Amino acid sequence: MRSTTSLLVPILAMAVAGMAEQASARPLSCATDIGAAAAARRVAICRSVSPATHPPCNVANSCAMIEDEIARSCALFDGKGTPMAGCTPAPKSMAAAAAVVQRYYSAINARDFDAAWAQWGDNGSPGQTRATFEAGFARTRSVRVAIGKLEPGDAGAGSIYQPVPVTVTATLTNGKRQVFRGSHVVRRVNGVEGATAAQLRWHLGSAKLRRLR
Repeated sequence: MRSTTSLLVPILAMAVAGMAEQASARPLSCATDIGAAAAARRVAICRSVSPATHPPCNVANSCAMIEDEIARSCALFDGKGTPMAGCTPAPKSMAAAAAVVQRYYSAINARDFDAAWAQWGDNGSPGQTRATFEAGFARTRSVRVAIGKLEPGDAGAGSIYQPVPVTVTATLTNGKRQVFRGSHVVRRVNGVEGATAAQLRWHLGSAKLRRLR
């Protein structure tokens, strides 16, 4: 498989000062984020598709965590019998690749760094530990992403690579805003026997973002 190295170190990284205060905050619940009724609908889909004994399908969890379980389950069972209701967008589609990027920034915005870390696949963000990954967002108050036009990706060595153009707006704890533009490359294993659920679903492979202001 092609080796990918994240250039997101992360690019929104600020000084580590204030990390303890930020880390102590609980992730934003899905019910708070999108409303109780909408969160309950996502939870119902999560429970209907997940094969886990104790899936994280709970409105108290972040929306990103719930959506991550839906994506994992849909990718695991994709192509095995009748498509499951709720598995939209289609697990192998470009839209599903873009959804990983949206889920990543949703998790960061909710301060659910476990869910954000999981979007990088089994081993997390390349070149970082889980602790340094979270520390990089210590001075980031909120973040939003806009997805650009998707173009078909490339295939190679048993994997599919899908570029996802983005514009990222970060609001820092001091109130200042920073805008970045570039792309993430999202990847998945394509038809490899014995591939895990994490490999079969789309996950972040690398990122190239430059600051505009």
